[in-house]
Parts: sequence; structure tokens; C-alpha cells
Amino acid sequence: MSRPLLLIATLAALATPTALLAQDRQPASAETRATYERMDPLSRSLFWQQEFEINPADPIAGVRLAQALRELGQYDQAVEAADKVLIVQPDNTEAMIELGRAHIARGQAFYGIAALERARDLLPGDWRPWSLLGVAYQQVRREADAQAAWAEGLRLSPDNPSILSNMAMVHLTAGDLPGAETLLRRAAAQPDAGLQVKQNLALVVGLSGNIGEAEAILRRELPPAQADQNLAWIRERAAGPVAAGGARTWQSLQ
Repeated sequence: MSRPLLLIATLAALATPTALLAQDRQPASAETRATYERMDPLSRSLFWQQEFEINPADPIAGVRLAQALRELGQYDQAVEAADKVLIVQPDNTEAMIELGRAHIARGQAFYGIAALERARDLLPGDWRPWSLLGVAYQQVRREADAQAAWAEGLRLSPDNPSILSNMAMVHLTAGDLPGAETLLRRAAAQPDAGLQVKQNLALVVGLSGNIGEAEAILRRELPPAQADQNLAWIRERAAGPVAAGGARTWQSLQ
């Protein structure tokens, strides 16, 4: 090939849209996917974005991308990714649940309620839609519906730490630190209590004035720099409205 023709071919390749290039790539193996699922949210978001571009009809890639974006705080993009899955698979309950989570995280729970109620109806034995509906209802000030949703979630999954933690945050936003602490200690005592539950407990005991216990919890669960950051945040607010019995909004505590 002569030099001009080679240059033209090179420029044409550079001008090829990403979507067309993705058609020539193959999805990652199950082993590679499992490896990336153990990585940080940024790495996961980049990986699943590529997988979703390769196959926009791949619901696993779409849901995992939405989850990673939500964890990065890119809530609008998380909503978009979950919506794309539901266009292809309208009855994909994992996408419905992730869509609900993303709307809750962006402070617009109202727009996620329909998807969560649909997931609830399709998954009658699953506690997760009930737990998230409780949060969504609480965010739109449907307190009675929130309590009913959490009660049903606990019936399906007794002493579930995620549900108990969500209920505790309602007490916290109302300035009821003792009520929040009781629920969070019960949640943290469960074998499957996750990091968020324990961080919430540290928050509540710290706001109650027990900075020493809050620090002990955080140092067990987090790297030093992140524990320091959380402790500084708690110390700044320990004498604030919550500690004094006042109210905060759900969004401000997220």
C-alpha cells in the first residue's frame, strides 16, 4: 500500500465510532468479570461501561454499571444505565431495584417508587424491594407506608441489618438518637451486617457523645485515612442539631 493510501486507512480507523469498534470486541470471560467485581467502584464502572458498549442488551453489564456509578456518586448516570436495561428487559427486577436505589440516592425517590413497587410485586418473597420502598416512602413523607414496608421486610427477613439500619436513620433524622442507637446495635450484631451498618452505628454513637466508641468501630472497619475523615466529620457535628435533639433531613445524612 502506498503512503497516501496507508494514511487514509489510518485516518478512517481513527474516525470509526466507538459503537462500531465495540462490535468487534468480545465480552469478558466470567472469570474476568468476577475479578472486576472485587475492585473499587471506579475500576468497575470503567469495566462495565466497556462491557455494556460491547453488548447494550447485556442486562448484567447494565445493572453492574448502574451500581458502580451510584457508588461513585454519579446518580443521574446510574439512573440512565438502569433505564437502558429496562428498555431491553422491562421485567428485569435487578434493574428495577438499582433504579430505585439511584433515585433514592439522588434525593428524588418519588421517581423510583413505581419501579420498586413493580419489583415488589414480581419478587413477593424478597425483602429488598420492601426495604428500599421504606426509604423511598420516608423520603416523600409517606411515613405510615414506610413503616408498613419495613415491617413486611422484617417479616420476610427477621432482624435484617439493612432494614434495621434504614429504620434507625429515620429516628436519627428526627433527633431520636437513643432509638437510632438501639436499632443499629441490633443490626450490627447480625452476622451479615455490612460496612454501611457499622458506619451508621459509629455515626450515631459519635453524635451521642461517645467519640471513643465511634473511633473504635471505624478503625476496625476502615483504612486509617478514611477513618480519620469520618471521625472529623462526626466531631464537627457532635454538638450540632442532631446531638441537641433537633432534626436533620434524610438527604443531609446520606
